[in-house]
Amino acid sequence: MTKKINWGILGAGKIAGKFATDLATLTDANLYAVASRTLAKAEGFAKEYHFEKAFGNYEEMLTDPELDAVYVATPHVFHCQHTLLCLTHKKAVICEKPFAINTKEVKQMIAKAKETDTFLMDALWTLCLPHILKTKEIVESGQLGKLISVKADFGFVADFNPNSRLFDRDLGGGSLLDIGIYPALLALFLLGKPKKITAAALMGQTKVDEECAVFLEYEDGQTANLHSTLLAQTPIEAYVYCEKGYIHIPPRFHEGVAGITILRYENLAATFIPFDYQVLGYQYEAAEMMRCMREGKLESDLVPHQFSLDLMELLDEIRGQIGLIYPRHD
Repeated sequence: MTKKINWGILGAGKIAGKFATDLATLTDANLYAVASRTLAKAEGFAKEYHFEKAFGNYEEMLTDPELDAVYVATPHVFHCQHTLLCLTHKKAVICEKPFAINTKEVKQMIAKAKETDTFLMDALWTLCLPHILKTKEIVESGQLGKLISVKADFGFVADFNPNSRLFDRDLGGGSLLDIGIYPALLALFLLGKPKKITAAALMGQTKVDEECAVFLEYEDGQTANLHSTLLAQTPIEAYVYCEKGYIHIPPRFHEGVAGITILRYENLAATFIPFDYQVLGYQYEAAEMMRCMREGKLESDLVPHQFSLDLMELLDEIRGQIGLIYPRHD
C-alpha cells in the first residue's frame, strides 16, 4: 500500500479552505497540519477541515519531521518569502498563484528548489483540469486546423475597500495578478510566448488596475484577446478559434465545468464533451504534485518551472505597460 503523503497548509484563508475540501477527496493524501499567524485561527481551520495538527507559527509546522508537502496559501506578496521558507526546510511545496510578484522572485524560488533538491510547483490548478487538457489535445491533434486565436475573460464586481487585498497595492492588489492571470495562462498554455504584447488598463485611486485588457500577437499571425476587471461581472468563459471550428469553454472556464463544446464551421455541427467534476478541481494539482514526488521529480510535467517563468515575464511586461508598480517588490 502506498504511504499517504502528509499535507500541510500554510495560511488559513478562503482559498486554503477550497484546497483543503478538494484535497480530502484524494485517498493518498492525509490532511496533517495547518499553520496560521494565530493559533486560534489555525485551530479553527483544523477543526473545520479535519486536519490533525494546528500551529500558530509557520516555522514550527515546517520543522515537523512527519510533514511531506506544503500548500502556500498566504497573500500574494508573501508567496516568495513563504515558499523559500518551506524550501529551506526541504518541504515539497506548491504555491498558490500568482507564484510571486515578479520574475526576480520566481527565479529565486526556482534556484532555492534546485539548491535544496526539493520539489516546487506553481499552483496553476487550471492547467491540471481534464477539460483544459482535453482542449489542448484537440488543438494539437489538428482536427480543427491551425489555431487562430484565443479569447478569455474574468471579471466580477468587487466592493471597493482600499485596505483589501484586491485594491491594496502593498498586498499585490489589482485585477491582473488576481484574476487576469487565468486568461493569460490559458493563452500561454495554448499559444506559447507572444512576439508582441499590448496592454491597457483603468487604474483606480489606490494605483492598481481595476480593469485590464491585453492583446497578444504571435510570429505566425495568431492572437489572443484577454480581459480582467473588478468593475463588472463578465461571462468568465473562453473561446479557442481554429481554421475549421472553435472550442467553447463555458463559465467558469478556469475551474471544473460541465463540458466543452466543439463547433465545426463546415456543417455547423456541435459536439459536446461532458466532464464530471464533483468538486471545484483543486485535487488535480495536488494529485499531480504527489505523482511527481513519488517519481522523484523536482518539478511538475504539467506546470514546469519554465512555464511559471514565462507566465511571470508576461505579467511583468503587462504591468510595465500599464504602470502597475509594487514598490516593496519592484
